[in-house]
Amino acid sequence: MSFGWTLHGDGKSPAPGKAVAPHERLTWPRTVGLGVQHVVAMFGATFVFPVVMGLNPQLAVMMSGVATIIFLLMVNGKVPSYLGTSAAFVGGVAAVTAQGGTPQQVTGAIMIAGLVLAACGIFIHFMGAAVLTKIMPPVVTGAVVMLIGFNLAPVVANVYWPQDQWIAFIVMFVIIVMSVALRGFLGRIAVFLGLAFGYVLSWIFDLAFGPITAFNAATGEVDTHMRVDWSGVLDAPWFGLPPVTDSAAGVVGMHLPEFNAAFIILMLPAVIALIAENVGHVKAVEEMTKTPLDKYMGRALTADGVATAVATSVGGSPTTTYAENIGVMASTRVYSTAAYYVAALVAIVFGLSPKFGALISAAPGGVLAGITVVLYGMIGLLGAKIWTENKVDFSNPLNMVPVAAGIIIAIGDIGLKVTETFTLAGIALGTIVVLVMYHFCRIIAPAELREAADSAGGALITVGEPGLHNLEELGLEDDHGRRRRGGRTADHDPHRPEDIRE
Repeated sequence: MSFGWTLHGDGKSPAPGKAVAPHERLTWPRTVGLGVQHVVAMFGATFVFPVVMGLNPQLAVMMSGVATIIFLLMVNGKVPSYLGTSAAFVGGVAAVTAQGGTPQQVTGAIMIAGLVLAACGIFIHFMGAAVLTKIMPPVVTGAVVMLIGFNLAPVVANVYWPQDQWIAFIVMFVIIVMSVALRGFLGRIAVFLGLAFGYVLSWIFDLAFGPITAFNAATGEVDTHMRVDWSGVLDAPWFGLPPVTDSAAGVVGMHLPEFNAAFIILMLPAVIALIAENVGHVKAVEEMTKTPLDKYMGRALTADGVATAVATSVGGSPTTTYAENIGVMASTRVYSTAAYYVAALVAIVFGLSPKFGALISAAPGGVLAGITVVLYGMIGLLGAKIWTENKVDFSNPLNMVPVAAGIIIAIGDIGLKVTETFTLAGIALGTIVVLVMYHFCRIIAPAELREAADSAGGALITVGEPGLHNLEELGLEDDHGRRRRGGRTADHDPHRPEDIRE
């Protein structure tokens, strides 16, 4: 088990040149403080993404604590990580919602995807982490992450932006500026700061200009309404369980999942993105702790899958390991899992306040537009970052052609009618084209094309959740772009296993 921590040194701070290992801890008051810091680090994205997906943010925060405990137990405390809301499913949720899917069908589809991720983790645990590269080389992984993000462009254009274009544009501008200008922790929560800024700005616009006549997502019609409506916030109690889903009243909260085969297929591509995220995060923790963790790779994937299935079984959001919290560990040199257990318990307690959940759920549509136009684009560009870090060669038709077709299918939401009642389209069809056609093309391609593709590297790399900064900020890279190892630096090589990074 992962309990029974030993006190590190005097318990006050890491010794010079040392770090607090996962099985160690500082004094409990300091450990509690670190746990609260982890909650603050994950809070922004864990609250924002459920709102974007039409799920309950209060429930998401509470279940993120439960998911983190599940994860820590399943990896036997060897991989210190916090599990917050995953952005990988945003595209699938948008596609399901566009086809009339209910929140129950959304969480049912995500739940199955979580179980598939768990099955993949079990397979990798027994077959070895190297099998990942063969099935999902960087060119494929990057393409799937990219098409998930860029498929969401019509959602911004048709759902969010028309609600309040000027608020959307200003919030977008502010988030872009803050994400670049602010450093350290503030830079990592630029999206959450943008949400808070947009809330205040919308309230000021209501006072200065009165109600707006525009598309209202709450009614699905163009009408005249105030930008900020806190009637639900005022009625919500300070303490209590998240609400139960009431479709008639327009309330989304706790509910049992429902299963629809077509919607499940739409959600499965996110599994590839989750595998990439988790592998990258485990590698980042491995680098920081200087402890080989490949044998725990399968466990980590299985744990995340199980956690996602558990969270969505009650109507919660999908989960993933959070790079924001890896950044906290890098800056504090405290990798103690005790701090993560504290963070999980704090999140569960915080999730027992319907007042805060209603406050985030009432975010004005224009604010969400400004947030999503940045987030969705960043999700897509994470795929490009995977390509560049692995030096994928797009002069090679083996890399270019299958990927090009799959991405355009996803962006254009192109469909393939299989039967009268079943159509493959968008993300699902694009992912199938990329994955199947890439491996088919490898079979029929000349040997020189295969060798050229393989020579570009085979490491599976992810860049984590949107809104993160680079290794220099995490304390893992010096000012000259070289990787720190102990007290020295070395030129970074993305193809070395030890250089697989966030």
